[in-house]
Amino acid sequence: MKSRIFVCFVALVTAALASGCATRATSIEAQWVSPSLAGRDKVRNVLVVAALRDSTHRRMLEDRMVIALAAEGVKAAPSYKFLADSAQLSEAQMRKAVADAGAAHVLVSSISGVTTDVRVTQQMMMGPAWGPGWGWHGGMMGPGWGGMSSFYGASWNRSIAADVRTTQNVHGDTRLFEAKSSEVVWSAATRTVTGYDSVPAMIDQFVALIVETLKKDGAI
Repeated sequence: MKSRIFVCFVALVTAALASGCATRATSIEAQWVSPSLAGRDKVRNVLVVAALRDSTHRRMLEDRMVIALAAEGVKAAPSYKFLADSAQLSEAQMRKAVADAGAAHVLVSSISGVTTDVRVTQQMMMGPAWGPGWGWHGGMMGPGWGGMSSFYGASWNRSIAADVRTTQNVHGDTRLFEAKSSEVVWSAATRTVTGYDSVPAMIDQFVALIVETLKKDGAI
């Protein structure tokens, strides 16, 4: 009996540690909900647009967002089925895509900027003695300074290179438009820390957070 209790205890502790150590690559930095959204029906038909230069990442994000929205009862379509990869789209092209998809809302995700965080860690070493009172050691040694050879050795130890680590942050801007009026009814600013997960994993985390936030805000 004691062994079973111990095994259960270890399992619970392990699970708690795992959940505590797990962090999301993407976090919400700011979000906004239009007051007018409260008086409207929940979003049920969406055209998903990923405004990304990389066509593979665009399709990956749109497909995953469509799947996640469908799991919440929202009919969604990826824009790549209606819009070709292009740096610029006219309003007429966008409205045609919305009509072809039969969508009442458009969810657009884009990258608003990229920043880099730099962290420098320098190991602290004990330097040579400074000041009088250390006595005369003779030879290469001087009074009160520990000697030239001692200073050289301590200086060599202090010359260890600093540990420099850089982290790239991708800042995102996601907006939900009402197609008929082109009014923004919901928006979120996000930050995704790169380098810890693969691109598909980061996209999955981003999608999950956006859909979770839309649901929490009562949009879907």
